[in-house]
Amino acid sequence: MSTTTPATTPETRRDSVELSIGGMTCASCAARIEKKLNRLDGVTATVNYATEKARVEYGPEVSVADLIATVEKTGYTAELPPPPAPLETPESNEPAPADPLRERLLISAALTVPVVLLSMVPALQFDNWQWLAFALTGPVVVYGGLPFHRAAWTNLKHGAATMDTLVSLGTLAAFGWSVWALFLGHAGMTGMRHEFSLTAAAGAASSALYLETAAAVTTLILLGRWLEARSKRRAGAALHALLDLGAKDVAVLREGREVRLPVAALAPGMRFVVRPGEKIATDGTVVEGSSAVDASMLTGEAVPVEVTVGDQVTGATVNAGGRLVVEATRVGADTRLARMTELVEQAQNGKAAAQRLADRISAVFVPVVILIALGTLVGWLLTSGNPAEAFTAAVAVLIIACPCALGLATPTALMVGTGRGAQLGILIKGPEVLETTRRVDTVVLDKTGTVTTGRMSLTAVHTAEGVTEEEVLRLAGALEHASEHPIAAAVASAAAERLGELPPVEGFRTVPGRGVQGTVDGHTVVAGRELLLADRAQHLPPVLAAARAAAEAAGRTAVSVGWDGAARAVLVVSDTVRPTSAEAVAQLRGLGLRPVLLTGDNRAAAEAVAAEVGIAPEDVIAEVLPEDKVAAVRRLQAEGRSVAMVGDGVNDAAALAQADLGLAMGTGTDAAIEAGDLTLVRGDLRSAADAIRLARRTLATIRGNLFWAFAYNVAAVPLAAAGLLNPVVAGAAMAFSSVFVVTNSLRLRSFDASA
Repeated sequence: MSTTTPATTPETRRDSVELSIGGMTCASCAARIEKKLNRLDGVTATVNYATEKARVEYGPEVSVADLIATVEKTGYTAELPPPPAPLETPESNEPAPADPLRERLLISAALTVPVVLLSMVPALQFDNWQWLAFALTGPVVVYGGLPFHRAAWTNLKHGAATMDTLVSLGTLAAFGWSVWALFLGHAGMTGMRHEFSLTAAAGAASSALYLETAAAVTTLILLGRWLEARSKRRAGAALHALLDLGAKDVAVLREGREVRLPVAALAPGMRFVVRPGEKIATDGTVVEGSSAVDASMLTGEAVPVEVTVGDQVTGATVNAGGRLVVEATRVGADTRLARMTELVEQAQNGKAAAQRLADRISAVFVPVVILIALGTLVGWLLTSGNPAEAFTAAVAVLIIACPCALGLATPTALMVGTGRGAQLGILIKGPEVLETTRRVDTVVLDKTGTVTTGRMSLTAVHTAEGVTEEEVLRLAGALEHASEHPIAAAVASAAAERLGELPPVEGFRTVPGRGVQGTVDGHTVVAGRELLLADRAQHLPPVLAAARAAAEAAGRTAVSVGWDGAARAVLVVSDTVRPTSAEAVAQLRGLGLRPVLLTGDNRAAAEAVAAEVGIAPEDVIAEVLPEDKVAAVRRLQAEGRSVAMVGDGVNDAAALAQADLGLAMGTGTDAAIEAGDLTLVRGDLRSAADAIRLARRTLATIRGNLFWAFAYNVAAVPLAAAGLLNPVVAGAAMAFSSVFVVTNSLRLRSFDASA
């Protein structure tokens, strides 16, 4: 997805753009392009070999045309990519696009197999077999190896060397030596027999053939490239799956009739119908009907959510129940699905600190390897005097040292990890976040809306002697139903849920700051503060007074209820703790994190919630004003802690940005989501622990990939230089080192959020 967006003030305006890069064949290519772009004034560029994209920030002194021209001068192509298209549906009858790499591989493999068999198995060698092998090898080196030779020539013209340089040099040298031995040496004689060795074995230079090396190395590296491309497509499958989630068309209401239109034709304010089993076309508000909505494809939450008139719904979720009429509020790139997709894509285009080191090494690695190969050739000639041994060892060095695995170590793991996160409702904004998750030791939890539901609910009913709970709820619930106050709504909702339909209220009146009164079923009912009842000579009996005092000491709200001249009950209302919060806190402790509760509520209420979820009283920060939340995070950082912050409100945005790691609840405000490093699409605190575990697992995979890629090159080059590897074996090892790295990354697809 291409974006060009203003980043700062006009005086220091910086735009960003994403370019599709063509012609890259290894990490060295990406490093060269990145280096050239970053030399431009005011440009900061990141080039990703795995996604074949460059993300560039630039100032007013540079244009997009300048950026594209710079890439092209470096020997590659660049263009603004079109918006990613959704995957083809299974019903599509269009033929699959041709895969030129696969065709090149199949032709090369068919020609290489007989060459390798003839060269490695003396029993198959008939008189003049070498000329047949030569005839079969030529097309493999020229046609099969054309991508390597073309890229090597392009790089040479720009004074650079990449992996293709090594492959082209190695295969052409092996083929060229064989041509010399056949036409000018003794290898073309009738009756010549050829022995194969896994090492740089001694032999007569004039009769030594390397046809199997030239053919097999070309084919093996083509195989590695094809497997690598296939694995990269699988690694990015989660992002494509996200793009494919949305509905394709929608039934829009026009003058009472349903008109079927493409989703792209929707605009904010339009109303559309969603029948049971259909996808909701875009983000909107329910204006008619009620249903259960399955949001598992976006949030990872298997339980459908009940929605009714006034509730918000998200595009791409599935209507699992009744008919809904929805008014569109956000369309196109503004929808939640589009924002999720963009966040995932941006994260996949970034680089971790460890990968930047690998890129710098890759950029200088190829020239160093060429020098090592020349040194190996000279060294063997001086020590053994055998040109065949010297040449075999030098070619093996060229072939085995290609740094492909280094370039794939981070991008593939990041692609799979962020894609898996998106499937689970966890959005990782970038690779830098992964490094932070490893260091975090303290997690600050905002109370309202994060640990608790953020909604008031009835938690206890205390009655006077001779009064039943049903009687209290019937009268108080009916009275409070006429009020719009959140506390009144909690009482009315609980009463309606338990008793069903409530009786009507007559003579309803609000007493400002104290409560409400009215007539229900002939009873004069009052509900609110104790003072409201006391003004009417309705004093709480000792048992109810004790219940009110205990509730207020615990930070809860007590509603006193009386009718017919006497105080009859005390209702306790509070913001309820989410059912999963205690489990989430335990999981965060299990990750080595110290949970801290942060709230603007009074200390009694905060400590009651903390006790319920398993947070110690000394780890409660209460009575904090919204603007002071940042200061609370800074104080913890000043104590030497690395702080993660979990929040959902506008007043949490600054604290999320200040924290070393910000985790924004996706059910919260846009401001909080923008400020966070990780977005938790589900409104479930357990996903915070899942997010940190996934981020740490992804980072561990990246580090493992880099270790094996480095270890492979460090170990393999000396072995090749020592003459312990035949070039064919070296080519196979090099090709499959990249496949190993990608396969290791793909293991992240099995990450289990419940583990």
